[in-house]
Amino acid sequence: MTNRGIELQFEPVTSDRWADLRTLFGDRGACAGCWCQYWRKPAAAFERDTGGPNRASLRRQVESGPEPGILAYHRGDPVGWCSVEPREHFPRLGNSRILAPVDDEPVWSVVCFYVCPEYRGRGVSVALLDAIKPHVEQRGGHIIEGYPTEATGDRKAPAFVWTGLAAAFHRAGYVEVERRSEHRPIMRFAIDDA
Repeated sequence: MTNRGIELQFEPVTSDRWADLRTLFGDRGACAGCWCQYWRKPAAAFERDTGGPNRASLRRQVESGPEPGILAYHRGDPVGWCSVEPREHFPRLGNSRILAPVDDEPVWSVVCFYVCPEYRGRGVSVALLDAIKPHVEQRGGHIIEGYPTEATGDRKAPAFVWTGLAAAFHRAGYVEVERRSEHRPIMRFAIDDA
């Protein structure tokens, strides 16, 4: 897929791609030792496990399957990540009043993005949102749900938009289905309607 002058390929993160995910995330685990565990662990466990233990948790998830997300590659190098799995894999979502389930439909949740600094602003997040559609469909999913941040005009540091920006979801064809907070819409893409 060509996107804003860069050629991107996408692959699910399997055990043979762990080294690529680790390279992308670097020593800081993408952001402050998170290693994409924020939505997977209770708050106390997440804080306690910051750094190495969170990295070990993500590695176990990658090795045991199913794939916890997909990687975007440019010329063979990992440049972006999107975490997407069935909502029940992210128990912390259940504790959020703002992100409580919209209905009883089974959904796959997009909970995290990480894009290399030099590739930000080049449409990688939109391309990842498009790439997860066939990924989810091949695994039997029908609805993809995301919890992006609505831009307010103030440029936010990347650490504060790790759930994505609403504009990227709109560009990828997702529609807002609920809003319980001024800056946090719940957006969906219905695969069967595409």
